[in-house]
Amino acid sequence: LISEVFESIQGEGRYAGEPSLFIRTSGCNLRCTWCDTPYASWNPEGEPRSVAEIVAEVIRHPVRHVVLTGGEPMIARELPELASALKDLGYHLTIETAATVPPAGIACDLASLSPKLLNSAPDAVEHAAWRKRHEATRWQPEVVRQWVDTYPFQFKFVVATPADVDELEGMIGEL
Repeated sequence: LISEVFESIQGEGRYAGEPSLFIRTSGCNLRCTWCDTPYASWNPEGEPRSVAEIVAEVIRHPVRHVVLTGGEPMIARELPELASALKDLGYHLTIETAATVPPAGIACDLASLSPKLLNSAPDAVEHAAWRKRHEATRWQPEVVRQWVDTYPFQFKFVVATPADVDELEGMIGEL
C-alpha cells in the first residue's frame, strides 16, 4: 500500500539538501502520539501498487536518491523486492525506519534509524490497546544492532525534554 510518491529535497540527516524521491508506504506497527503522517500510520491510506509500477514511476524522475519511508516501510511485504530493483538500477537508497523489524539483507545505502522514546506512546486511556502494543514494540535493541552492524546509519530521535536526552543516551549505551 503506497501512500504517496513525491520528489523533494531531503531535509534531514546526512543527505540534507539532496534532491530525492520519497516513496511513502502506508501502515505502521507503532502509533506515536506525535506522528506527523497519521495517513500512513494511524489511518493507513493509499493505493496498492506493484513493484513494477513503482519502479516505472521512479525512473520518470531525474533524481538518483530514493528514500523509502512510511509509516513503517519495513512491514511492507514487497519492500525487499522494490529495494533490490532500485539498487540494481543504480539508485542510492535510504530507508527510514523505527528499527523494529530486522533488515534481513535488504538493499540499503543508508539506514535512517528512528527508535522511539517513551514520549512517543499513545494516550493510555484513549488508546489503551495500542499503547500496550506500542510499548512492547518501540525499542528492539537486538534489531537496531542488526541495522548498525550491517549498513551505514544515522539516528533520528524525537526529543521534547531533557529527560528524553537521558533516555536516548541510555538506549545508545545499551547498544
